[in-house]
Amino acid sequence: MTTPAIETRHVNKYFGGGFDYRRLLPIGKPFDRLRATGARKRPAHVLRDISFGAQRGEIYGVLGANGSGKSTLVRILSTLLLPDSGEARIFGHDVVRESSEVRSLINRVSADPSFFRNMSAVENLLFFGRVYGLSPAEIKRRLPGILARLGFEWERAQEPMSHLSRGQQQKMAVARSFLTSPVLMLLDEPTTGLDPRSKRDVQAFVRQVRAEHDSTILLTTHDMEEAELLCDRIAFIAGGRIVAEGTPFELRERVARGRPVEEITMETVFMELTGKRIEEDEDVKEEVLAAL
Repeated sequence: MTTPAIETRHVNKYFGGGFDYRRLLPIGKPFDRLRATGARKRPAHVLRDISFGAQRGEIYGVLGANGSGKSTLVRILSTLLLPDSGEARIFGHDVVRESSEVRSLINRVSADPSFFRNMSAVENLLFFGRVYGLSPAEIKRRLPGILARLGFEWERAQEPMSHLSRGQQQKMAVARSFLTSPVLMLLDEPTTGLDPRSKRDVQAFVRQVRAEHDSTILLTTHDMEEAELLCDRIAFIAGGRIVAEGTPFELRERVARGRPVEEITMETVFMELTGKRIEEDEDVKEEVLAAL
């Protein structure tokens, strides 16, 4: 039996639960006006019993609003956060006990990438490529093709990152992550902030990389059209829970109830299966903020 690219079982994550500093009481004189009450807040339950699997070569989408728990899930899969309970595996490797093996198999694009802003885009990519273990010659060989596929002009790549737009920097983040041709790519809202043409360039590149390298891709997004365009299967996450999972057709068919399936939009599916519009799902975000 083929080992799943991603497998999670009953993953839970909590944030907060420490001292509630907003309830510190003023007493005495300046610089001696606060004393801790010792009261602790209820921790926010950010991920709730998350269980799913993605197969090798699949583009698996996690669709939900900002604050629904998508980025927390990606951070756990990329070994940046520890689950509080449950288990997550990448190609059979436990993300907690075998984190080094997991990191060698993955790369990640976040919605807020970090770079050395005074260095050029090419200099940044050369630096991070060396961190990934690539030689300068190998990086220089791969870069032009990657940038061309992303619709990024080579001349602009010679400019400091601080001169590039938010969308151009995001393209650089995608280019950086695909330098090593990872077997699993975690794309956390990779097209956020991109103009429509740049978004199409990134989406086409993602499909091409999957086709050429048999890469597995986990894509988080709140863009319904993007999820349906790219993903083989989609999980809806709301309030930290996976509330539905299936192919785009299966999800539309699930709520059709006699209506033509092809006329049902993914936004309609999300509303009917979660009871809210995607922009209204701020349950986890509000709970986390309240716990901090």
